[in-house]
Amino acid sequence: MTLKEMRKNGNLTQKQAADIVGMPLRTYVAYETNEKEVDQIKLEGIKDRLAEHMSKDTSILKGKVILITGGTGSFGHAVVDRFIDTDVKEIRILSRDEKKQDDMRREYNSDKLKFYIGDVRIYNSIKDAFRGVDFVFHAAALKQVPSCEFYPMEAVRTNIEGSDNVITACIEHGVKKAVFLSTDKATYPINAMGMSKALMEKNVIARSRNLADRDTVFCLTRYGNVLASRGSVVPLFVKQIKEHKPITITNPNMTRFMMNLAEAVELVMYAFEHGEQGDLFVQKSPSCTIDTLARAVINLTDKNAKISYIGTRHGEKLYETLVTEEEMTKAIDLGDYYCVKADNRDLNYEKYFSQGNTNYHELQSYNSKNSKLLSVEEMEKELKKLEIFGGPVRQHE
Repeated sequence: MTLKEMRKNGNLTQKQAADIVGMPLRTYVAYETNEKEVDQIKLEGIKDRLAEHMSKDTSILKGKVILITGGTGSFGHAVVDRFIDTDVKEIRILSRDEKKQDDMRREYNSDKLKFYIGDVRIYNSIKDAFRGVDFVFHAAALKQVPSCEFYPMEAVRTNIEGSDNVITACIEHGVKKAVFLSTDKATYPINAMGMSKALMEKNVIARSRNLADRDTVFCLTRYGNVLASRGSVVPLFVKQIKEHKPITITNPNMTRFMMNLAEAVELVMYAFEHGEQGDLFVQKSPSCTIDTLARAVINLTDKNAKISYIGTRHGEKLYETLVTEEEMTKAIDLGDYYCVKADNRDLNYEKYFSQGNTNYHELQSYNSKNSKLLSVEEMEKELKKLEIFGGPVRQHE
């Protein structure tokens, strides 16, 4: 299907389509009228963005109030980008940084967006923000591995105690559903950040077991590196190249899962729409070595740039896991996703002693070593979707 046919099927004007894909109108028109002569990778990205927009079904959110904790971050911006022009009634941003809130308020300039100052560590500072809320996306967290290694109790206070406060606020204010964002570092955790996120997951599931049918539904998503997110390695690589410095990578053989912000939002929305009490959702994502990622960035910026190998940092793994071997025994394959159902057995352990899972040893974890590994060329194609390389998927500072 041509770009023009896609636009007409979606009942969009050229201006509306240009705004959706984040391009100047003149540039969009050039792509629509000269498809065979334009950059085919960028054209594919434009079509993907239009298709994503036209596939959105916001009827479940019509007239509803959404709250995003940690909403001034990359994920919060991506959610606002997606829903600010839909029939959602209100989007609330809860965070503790007034400067970032003011920047975001000026950026969107929308009455639909409401801002609340509060710290998830302090229940009394956040509880009022949940009043009248229908759905919650919990993204507030300490996410930097080295920082959490040096200050592990800070990770405990935000990632564990803070998320528990969000659970309590949701239940007390009658929120219909809440999705908690986790990370691949929570599986087989070796660092404080991953350990705190793993305990967040355990606590969400534990508290969901004791809820009545009328109470909030709690579910989880777990994903790896998000290419366009704040603090991710790609902007760092680009910055180093612009400053004529060598790209610094830790271990060239490290593998990491790769997805962009739009895909992260899709995963959370999938969990939101299909999740039942205690469900954990994982998107099947490609991965690549850090060396491949660095060389793809170099090819798209400055082929004369050099690479410096600095060695593994505090708390880093050689590869990351999204679904453990143990979880694979009960994971449901949903095509593009895995759903790990909550273990809802009670404390009467005796009745489980004679039961087990006979296929346990036949299953492997789902990790960045055995998932699809991207080549340099394939990684370049993914990077070209990002705004920093001229694509439609925007980044957030």
